[in-house]
Amino acid sequence: MDARRLSVEAVVLRSMRYGEADRILHAVTPEHGRVSAIAKGARRPRSKLGGRLEPLSAVRLELQRGRGDLMTVVGADTLVVHHRILTAHAALETAQRAALVVDRVCVPDEPAERVHGLLRTLLALLDEAPDRGGEGMALAFELKLLYALGLQPVLTTCAACGRPDGLAGFDPVAGGVVCSACRRGAPPIGAAAVGFMLEALGRPLAEAPALERPAAGEVERALTGLAAEHLGVDLRRRG
Repeated sequence: MDARRLSVEAVVLRSMRYGEADRILHAVTPEHGRVSAIAKGARRPRSKLGGRLEPLSAVRLELQRGRGDLMTVVGADTLVVHHRILTAHAALETAQRAALVVDRVCVPDEPAERVHGLLRTLLALLDEAPDRGGEGMALAFELKLLYALGLQPVLTTCAACGRPDGLAGFDPVAGGVVCSACRRGAPPIGAAAVGFMLEALGRPLAEAPALERPAAGEVERALTGLAAEHLGVDLRRRG
């Protein structure tokens, strides 16, 4: 078998137009992390690739390695298309947000089995019950994603001194909640936000707790800070 040829199961994270008829896609795979590939001619009406490379689809990709990081798609078979997600605003927004986060945290040529599996789980849940989409599910996914990457925030004691009470802020540098004495300018965080994170980490994704603002904003800020500080990744939504 040609060592430059890969057959991988993947979830398409995003797909971009390129040139007159091509597409460039990013996908996450269990064995090779994030892959980037060009699908030549995919936008032509008679192309067999075009409809099989839509974002959020689970696919089997046949890839050919080139000299650079960009591979070439030489074949694709659809495994799952999440039709119900595509017709429900909250579910679609949650799924797209998750795909964006995965695209940013995954790197090429590093196994991402847990990340790939977590994303597949989320998409299956949203397709089964689109009304599960929303802030709670999105942030529970991001929290579990960071955990899968080795980042588990300290939530029950001060991350700086170990004190179990008086917790008042979240310090991403320290890696979790901090007491009022150790806060030193760290953003505030309330009991609802901390409780959500504890509950979300302790439950399956299917049982992600609901979350309302302003607690949702506090959780989002905490996770964004953790990712920036410890992974060097910007999770902030733009636009």
